[in-house]
Amino acid sequence: MNARVDTLEPIPLILPYAWGGPVSNAVIRSTPEDFQVTEVPLVAPTGEGEHSWLYVRKRNANTQWVLRQLAQYAEVGVGAVSYAGLKDRSAVTEQWFSVHLPGRPDPDWLALRSDEFQVLEAHRHNRKLKTGALRGNRFRIHLRGLTGSVADLEQRLQQVKNGGIPNGFGSQRFGHGGANLQQAERLLLNPRVRLPRDKRGLYLSAVRSALFNRVLAARIEDRCWDRALPGDALQLAGRSACFVVEVPDLETERRIAALEVHPTGPLCGDGAVLLVGDAAAYEAARLQPYEAWIAALRRARVQAARRALRVLPSDLRWEFDAAGDCVLEFFLPAGSYATSLLREIVVLDDTLE
Repeated sequence: MNARVDTLEPIPLILPYAWGGPVSNAVIRSTPEDFQVTEVPLVAPTGEGEHSWLYVRKRNANTQWVLRQLAQYAEVGVGAVSYAGLKDRSAVTEQWFSVHLPGRPDPDWLALRSDEFQVLEAHRHNRKLKTGALRGNRFRIHLRGLTGSVADLEQRLQQVKNGGIPNGFGSQRFGHGGANLQQAERLLLNPRVRLPRDKRGLYLSAVRSALFNRVLAARIEDRCWDRALPGDALQLAGRSACFVVEVPDLETERRIAALEVHPTGPLCGDGAVLLVGDAAAYEAARLQPYEAWIAALRRARVQAARRALRVLPSDLRWEFDAAGDCVLEFFLPAGSYATSLLREIVVLDDTLE
């Protein structure tokens, strides 16, 4: 029988830099238009079904607030409205929502508009929009007030374009000042605490994200975040399935260098870790101080999984204007963070955060 645990070892949230640290300071989000996000869905609505899919543009508004406005307009409960992913509040973003309207006609969705959001498209579909059901997001980010040289910035951007970035979880996953981890500790130390299902999932996800970042941080520091250790679990780019390579050979090294496959880190929980040999020992040693967290995740029946340690921004482009500002455009797959790219390039003054 496990001994009672009254406290949990704090999990550091800071990640080291993979490419040597930022080469400039920059201001983002001096206006919401400086940070633009466009969601890329997995599927397109068919035009038939009992779910109304809505393509919404919002400005300086959070996703949950828009959800409540849609529910009120359609005269349904908030549980009838869903979305694929949360989007930044301090930004201009375009994303999909779905509203369950069985046996009911659509309200005039296109007439629903305010200073904060408007419905751009409305189509019927036979399924609700589920969390995570998106291919990824396209970003257009305006960096102002740059202090570094253009040559240094372009060199760093080229490094990121060619070699990818650490696929860490952004600070928003942990809440302001790590509040989500504090709530998770309260939940895991007292499983009888009753929470709404979405809050419970949010807090447990924060724990898994922090533990993943710990392993990623160690591998960045040891310069093995972008290469395979003996016994590593590798993941094909754009896929979730993994395979174990007991002894990395020249072909494995070639595929990793070509960003065809990526080393992975743990999303801790109940289930096999997949790793063997040196990689298994390496990861276990880095997670050992947090074994009480992991045991609590197992008791909560959170399923273990793997996540790529590295991600390649697609279609990364940049342009400098006459004022010396830089506009970045790129695509990231679902679950990856624009801030993970930005932090490798610049120290940010996020004026609207």
